[in-house]
Amino acid sequence: METKSFKVDEAAQAQVDIWNYVFGFTPMAVVKCAIELQIAEVLESHGGAITLSELSAALGCSSLPLNRIMRYLMHRGIFKQELTTPESEICYVQTPLSRLLIRNGENSMADFILLESSPVMLAPWHRLRSALTSGASSFEAAHGEDVWEYAAANPSHSKLIDDAMACHARLAMSAIINQYPEAFKGISSLVDVGGGNGTALRVLVKACPWIRGMNFDLAHVVSVAPKYDGIEHVSGDMFEIVPNADAAFLMSVLHDWGDDECIDILKNCREAIPKDTGKVMIVEAVIDEGEEDKYMDVRLALDMVMLAHTEKGKERTVKEWEYVVKAAGFTRFTVKHIQTVLSVIEAYP
Repeated sequence: METKSFKVDEAAQAQVDIWNYVFGFTPMAVVKCAIELQIAEVLESHGGAITLSELSAALGCSSLPLNRIMRYLMHRGIFKQELTTPESEICYVQTPLSRLLIRNGENSMADFILLESSPVMLAPWHRLRSALTSGASSFEAAHGEDVWEYAAANPSHSKLIDDAMACHARLAMSAIINQYPEAFKGISSLVDVGGGNGTALRVLVKACPWIRGMNFDLAHVVSVAPKYDGIEHVSGDMFEIVPNADAAFLMSVLHDWGDDECIDILKNCREAIPKDTGKVMIVEAVIDEGEEDKYMDVRLALDMVMLAHTEKGKERTVKEWEYVVKAAGFTRFTVKHIQTVLSVIEAYP
């Protein structure tokens, strides 16, 4: 009887779960709408609970559909409602999650959501099968060129990528500095390979002012990067040469590439650092297939993003990281897990 009951419960749950796949796009679409409307910004500037009519007036939109949007977002835990008296109008208040939707806010992930929900980045998901059947990347199948060629030819999309990587870099770098500050001791110069607009270095140099930072990326990226004290923007190709420094730093770069490309990049990084005291810091998701943690779903989803958006990119296990690091000529490496999606892999010549 227990087995039969279990099977019935499992089948009943499947009937519920399948609907989440049918409408799986809904959370992203509604959150994107909230970001574009700047709902979180309005609540933040209001300084307290706000009624539907006040929010509707501030946003310049109709209260009826807005009420439905807010109902959904509250159900998802993004905003909360507050009632001053049983007869009063519903009031909305911020949550820690809703504050992550404030563009340019501290720890904001709004730009990352806007990138991944953009038509350009959504189109490859409709071609995901091509990554398994034709050998071509889903992105190339959708757009006729790879993601880097597309970005170089489309400045607006390139900016979407840079802004998304910047908000991700702020979160990740802050977590590394707070949880693993000893990683940067003894380093006087550091080159951020594929550093985008320099956000990660800006956070690092502010926390560790003794470090001279070099932001190294393609010319069309660094040409529009803001200037920061203590940071030099250097253009170039990581497949050809990496500027010399005490340490090389790569955050969410190597997962875009196959093993052979990663080995070539890491070899250039090894050549750029001192053989006796240098190190290469690789900040990437590490998939631990033997353990479950609160970020496992995110890491596995990131692996699917790599499948959809790149030709050879992937998230790697510790064994897979060991292969590329040692094939690039490093004698040893360590893996430091921190309380975020990413881990810190340190490779030594």
